[in-house]
Amino acid sequence: MSATESETAVDSNDSGMAAKNPAKRRRALLIVAAVFILAGLIWLLLWMFVFSTRVKTDNAYVGGNQVAISAQVPGTVVAILADDTQRVEAGQVLVKLDATDAETRLEQARSALAQAVRGVRQQTSSATGADAQVVTARLALKKAQADLQRRLPLIAAQAESPEIVQHLRDGVEQARAAVNAAEAQAAAAHAAIEGTDVAQNPAVLQARANFRAAWVAAQRNAIYAPVSGYVAERSVQLGNSVQPGQQLMTVVPLHDLWIDANFKESQLRHIRIGQPVKIVSDVYGDDAEFHGKVIGLGAGTGSVFSLLPAQNATGNWIKVVQRVPVRIALDNRELDKHPLRIGLSTDVTVDIRHDQGSVLANTPTQQPVAQTDVYDQMASKADAEAERIIRANLPHATAAN
Repeated sequence: MSATESETAVDSNDSGMAAKNPAKRRRALLIVAAVFILAGLIWLLLWMFVFSTRVKTDNAYVGGNQVAISAQVPGTVVAILADDTQRVEAGQVLVKLDATDAETRLEQARSALAQAVRGVRQQTSSATGADAQVVTARLALKKAQADLQRRLPLIAAQAESPEIVQHLRDGVEQARAAVNAAEAQAAAAHAAIEGTDVAQNPAVLQARANFRAAWVAAQRNAIYAPVSGYVAERSVQLGNSVQPGQQLMTVVPLHDLWIDANFKESQLRHIRIGQPVKIVSDVYGDDAEFHGKVIGLGAGTGSVFSLLPAQNATGNWIKVVQRVPVRIALDNRELDKHPLRIGLSTDVTVDIRHDQGSVLANTPTQQPVAQTDVYDQMASKADAEAERIIRANLPHATAAN
């Protein structure tokens, strides 16, 4: 082969490779472009149907009531009946104080109530006696008036001395004065008892109130659990001399819990009361998913209610994204299956597809946030005991009625 033919063959090969390389590059660019477009389309679809319909935060923690157990009367601790981690029921005795002084005051109040009932009974009898004295005095007045009337004709006939008639007239005036005195005494006697029966007499009611206070004070030497829950932070020890209001331990109910989720202010735009929420706790992970709903948004950011609020009107200022607590109610049935503790970390996802609800509560709540009837039962027992004392000191026929 000649040199000219060789050069011609080389030129043809170079032009063929040059023709193939642009085609490969175009295909590669098209593939890359298609990948980016597909990724963008997937991202757009994810945003439209997933990310734009929810807001998430991992700055969320389990909240609950922490019921402080404190003494209501002074005393010395003689028994501790519950310890940390133990479950207690509402009305269960947690701590006992020495009740010697309280029992003494209770006995004094019991005797005073019985004495008040008997005193009112005595006043009633005195009033009855005073009424009898009024009747006697009126009869004496009538007799004196009758005697005077019989003697007056004798004076006209000069058959009776004027001194005797004057004496009879003085007797009538004395009898009339005796009637007035008896009526005044009867009125005074009735003033203390009229309008009420023995049990409703003011003196008995005062003694009953004193007994009720002494009875409740004696019962408060046993410190009860106002709610059911688990004991935490026990600080009381045997022999401690405690004062009213001194905290002894804490009872934490683990049934009615909630989540405080601290969302950034930029995430609050579509959060509304009533929106459904999914919660995953760190303690259970994906093994347990909790469901709740938004029940309220905080009235301010956490920095406002901190011990030392931020002073943003200073010269050196750096903007910090604020967070607002969002209160989320939990389902008690799920809590029964997978118990939580207050303070645990959670991941919260709020479904914001329906954002037409209220941002703030429009009406005040009609139900109590928490309540207990433990102390009501204590007062009702005091009333029942006071009623028994009153009946025991009434006449047998009246008490039977």
